[in-house]
Amino acid sequence: MEKKKIRLFSKLLLGLTAIFFYAPILYIILFSFNSSRSLTKFEGFSLRWYEKMFSDSTMMEAVAYTVIIAVLATIISTIVGTLTAIGLSKSRKLMRGIVEQVNNLPIMNPEIVTGIGLLMFFSALGVKKGFLTLLLAHVMFCIPYVILSVTPKLRSLDPNLADAALDLGATPMQALWKVIVPQIRPGIISGALIAFTMSFDDFVISYFVTGNGVNNISILVYTMSKRVNPSINALSTLVIIIITVTLFIVNIIPILKEKKGRKTT
Repeated sequence: MEKKKIRLFSKLLLGLTAIFFYAPILYIILFSFNSSRSLTKFEGFSLRWYEKMFSDSTMMEAVAYTVIIAVLATIISTIVGTLTAIGLSKSRKLMRGIVEQVNNLPIMNPEIVTGIGLLMFFSALGVKKGFLTLLLAHVMFCIPYVILSVTPKLRSLDPNLADAALDLGATPMQALWKVIVPQIRPGIISGALIAFTMSFDDFVISYFVTGNGVNNISILVYTMSKRVNPSINALSTLVIIIITVTLFIVNIIPILKEKKGRKTT
């Protein structure tokens, strides 16, 4: 009897937690199709706010900047973070420990401190804030997450794999791309996905390092939240769709590859 009560309580708690997390998302999606400006009363189905969003050049520029910055930051941070993790795996213990501690600083450091620090750094160098500073900032805070994702995969590898490939006639580059990288691919994909997500929805750091005319979605939504604008719901729904599709693709590709491999065998 007590076990049934515990199970019932666990299911109830799980259901309330799911409602707490997903009800606001469903609320935003529902009211993005509202025919009126009301954010509390649904008066009919309409696509007027999506039409307004797509016709608003400021919103479309913010979406474009967000996607471009996220993609570029993901590519750069994934390459740099993966190569750094591989290099650290072959380094001395002291050097590896020092670099790992430094790598953890951007993760543990409050974002507002990082944002102010980058703002002062770019100002000291006389760099004009804009697209470049925003991209550099996103690459900077994405690299540590890639390193943290790739490092455990490297530690689980047989340290003699690279040496065996070299003994069999492979060049160092071939040993890297044909032996090491395929073994750590899940860690690379996880790191890239985290980097993309962190870059896509970042607000605090982006707010301090961006310049006039270069805004991402988070900054735009913040500026629009001061007045009632139902287009925010349409824009937020678009963000939810993009992230959901990205997660779906990243998770479904390995499953399809696994099924294809089973059929061939």
